[in-house]
Amino acid sequence: MKNNVFFVSGMDTGIGKSYATGYIARDWTDKGIRTITQKFIQTGNQDVSEDIELHRRIMGVDFFPEDVERLTMPEIYSYPCSPHLAAEIDKRPIDFEKIEHATDILSERYDAVLLEGAGGLMVPLTRDLLTINYIAQHQLPLIFVVSGRLGSINHILLSLEAISKRNIQLHTLAYNLFEDRDGDDIIREDTKNYIRTYLTEHFPETEFIEIPVLQI
Repeated sequence: MKNNVFFVSGMDTGIGKSYATGYIARDWTDKGIRTITQKFIQTGNQDVSEDIELHRRIMGVDFFPEDVERLTMPEIYSYPCSPHLAAEIDKRPIDFEKIEHATDILSERYDAVLLEGAGGLMVPLTRDLLTINYIAQHQLPLIFVVSGRLGSINHILLSLEAISKRNIQLHTLAYNLFEDRDGDDIIREDTKNYIRTYLTEHFPETEFIEIPVLQI
């Protein structure tokens, strides 16, 4: 893969990766970086990736030709669960070569590809392969989505330990306000300040961004 492919993962399932992916794609596009999103593996759908649909709504665009070509949604499974189990239920192994071929085409056509994973950082893709290890093997820079809800500090720090252990480049930490929009303001603000300080000390090259609450 070219160095313009960024893997988007999160501290947990339901942390708002798709929301953050769409927002970052829109922001980069507005800055003149021709950006497209790709759903690494979609579960819980049939023919079309609902996450790609959300990306396009947030970006304010219709489907790209690459969406119609299925380059942005190369593997879709019907059951809403971890990829390893979804593939077993559908009796169709994940075709990683197909995914990577689609990613390569997108990376040639665009300035940047945001490759959104399924579930959290340690979710199994197969019985023998975790998402985080796939990221490390392919040396993909990581955009890591977190929130400020109660308990987040523990999950974030554990994830950062795992990222550091595997020498993964933490490109961006995206603090998603949308996911915790009804949460505790005091906890949210303190968590943000704590994590920003931690990044300064341990990941000084990592960019910290806030994902605002949008009307979608």
